[in-house]
Amino acid sequence: MRLFRTLLVGGSAVALGATLAFSVAAAAPTASPREHAADVHLTAAFLAAAKAALITDLRTPDTALFPQGKPTAHVSNTISKVTSFNWAGYADSSTTTGEFTGVSGSWTVPAVTCTKEDRITSDWVGLDGLTSDTVEQDGTSSQCFEDQAIYYSWYEMYPAGTIEVGATVAAGDQISASVSRSGANYTLDLTDSTNTANSFSETASCATTTCVDTSAEWIAERPSYSIGIVPEAQFSPVTFTSNSAVAGGKTVTISSGPSPDELTCIDATSTYNIVSDSSLKTGNFTSTWKNSY
Repeated sequence: MRLFRTLLVGGSAVALGATLAFSVAAAAPTASPREHAADVHLTAAFLAAAKAALITDLRTPDTALFPQGKPTAHVSNTISKVTSFNWAGYADSSTTTGEFTGVSGSWTVPAVTCTKEDRITSDWVGLDGLTSDTVEQDGTSSQCFEDQAIYYSWYEMYPAGTIEVGATVAAGDQISASVSRSGANYTLDLTDSTNTANSFSETASCATTTCVDTSAEWIAERPSYSIGIVPEAQFSPVTFTSNSAVAGGKTVTISSGPSPDELTCIDATSTYNIVSDSSLKTGNFTSTWKNSY
């Protein structure tokens, strides 16, 4: 996923100057009673401005950014640890074109703590993007816009950018999402069982020579765009459950896939973690906010 106004990191790793010093809260937010994204203090005009900011740069799909370049499939079901500037979570990859035909997972939309600075966090499942240059994915985003939290459901299908579907998602909503492929045809499904108005099922196509389906992902992301990476919103821990993929015609868990990777999101100087992940427990894991830059 790709996003909007505040530039923190360029195409290469850079150190932040003193003028961009940042003070973080002592602890990540905890899930609070459900506050609906369309509460009265979020007027229609405000929501429209927030959405405009959200979609201004959501035009070109982006993939994971790595300090040492894209990883390669290691043809082993031993989990490899990988660092990324914008992705955290887990992924599976393969050296075989068309290996993956499906991915699915579930999570609870995390609460975010906002300041006046625009920030974002996105949680999703998808195919491609780890070892290739396309993405086919769907999920939810938690946007901090002018000190207010706004939540969305969305999908992204190469070559288009992110398409926002539901703007009445809220922290605490129960989400299940999947991407499946049959030949060159894709189905992107998301169910918000707490507020079904945010649910969708979309179909799209991509030539098998372009969307090569060599990876499947379960990701907590700070989105990037053509000139940088936005700050990671401070979010409550998000746990991904019911995670599976279809690889080589067989349903697999993350750890039993062809070439599983654990991805830790790191800062621009490769010094500390932005988002880290727990180890897998019966195929489930939790991504935890550590820092925004």
